[in-house]
Amino acid sequence: MLIGELARRSGVSARMLRHYEALGLVRPRGRTGSGYREYGADDVRRVFHIESLRSLGLSLREVGRALDDPDFAPARLVEELARRTRERIAAETELLARLDRVRAAGPADWDDVLRGAALLRALGAWNADDRQRAALAAEGGPVPAEALADAVLREPDPYVAGALRWALARTDGSALAPLARGLDSPAAEVRERAARSLAALPADADADADTGVTALLRRVLGHADAEVRDHAALALGARGHTEAVPALVAMVVAGRHDVDAADALSRLAGEGGGVGDRVVGLLAEGLEPGGAGAAARRRIAQALADIPGDAATRLLLALTRDEDRGVAVSAAYGAGRRGE
Repeated sequence: MLIGELARRSGVSARMLRHYEALGLVRPRGRTGSGYREYGADDVRRVFHIESLRSLGLSLREVGRALDDPDFAPARLVEELARRTRERIAAETELLARLDRVRAAGPADWDDVLRGAALLRALGAWNADDRQRAALAAEGGPVPAEALADAVLREPDPYVAGALRWALARTDGSALAPLARGLDSPAAEVRERAARSLAALPADADADADTGVTALLRRVLGHADAEVRDHAALALGARGHTEAVPALVAMVVAGRHDVDAADALSRLAGEGGGVGDRVVGLLAEGLEPGGAGAAARRRIAQALADIPGDAATRLLLALTRDEDRGVAVSAAYGAGRRGE
C-alpha cells in the first residue's frame, strides 16, 4: 500500500508518517516502480504501536527505544512516566489553587491580578526572607485568608510563621476552615501551627455564637493533642472565658506553658464571680497524694501567689510547710507578697 492508504488505515496523517520515517520509526519495505513508498500490514501495526506508546506520554525517542531495543525495560519506563504524570498533576493542581485564590481576592484590574500572583508565588519562595516580606505585604492586599492559612500551616520558619499569623489576624476570618482542617492533620507540627494561628485570630463580636473563632477554640479544648489544647486554653483565658480554667490548671501542674497559664488564671480569678475559689480548688486537687511531684507543687505555689482571695492564701500557708524546701520557699515568698 502507498502512504495515503497507510494514513487512512492508521488515522495518522501522511505528513506525520513522513516525520516518523525521518526519525527511523517507520521504514517503508520498498518503493514502487514510480518511486512511491510502499508499506505492508506490519507497518500499519507498527504505527498503531507508536500511537499507543505516545498516548502514554512517551517521547518519540522513547518510542523508538521501546520498539527496537531488545534490552529495553518497560516497567522502569512506565514507572518514570507515572512519576512525571504525578508531578504534572501536582503542578496543575497548584496552578488551579493559585488561580482560585487570585479569583477569590476579587481583582479589579490586571494590576491586582499581577500583584496577587506575585505575592502567592513569593509565599512559596525557597528563601525565608522572601516569604516573610510576602506575608507582611499581604495585609489588606490581594491574597485571600485561605491562602495565608495554607501558607502558615506549611511554614517551618518561626519568624515567617509569625508574620503570616499577623497577616491572618487582619483578614475577614475566612481562614477558619483551612485552620480547622490543620488541627486534624496527622503531622504534629501542622496541628501546632494551626492551633497557634487560630489563637492569634481576633475574638468574635458575638462570643456566644455557635460558629466562629471562639466556638472553634472551645471545641479544641477537648482535642487529643495537648499542645493544641494548650493554645486554645491560653487564647480563651486571655479573652476572659472561664471554661478554660481546668485546662489552664492542668498546664500548670504538668509544666506545659505554665507561666503563661498561671498569668491567664490570675486574670480570670481577678474578675470575681467565684472563679478564684474554683481555681484554688482545682490547684488543690493537684496537691493530693500521688498527684504532683515537688516540681509541680512548686509551680502550683507560684501560680497561687497571684490568685486573689483567702482560699489561695490558706493553701499557700499550707505549702510553706511542704517537705520540699523549694516548694516551701516559693510558697513563703508568695504568702509574703500577700502580707502573710
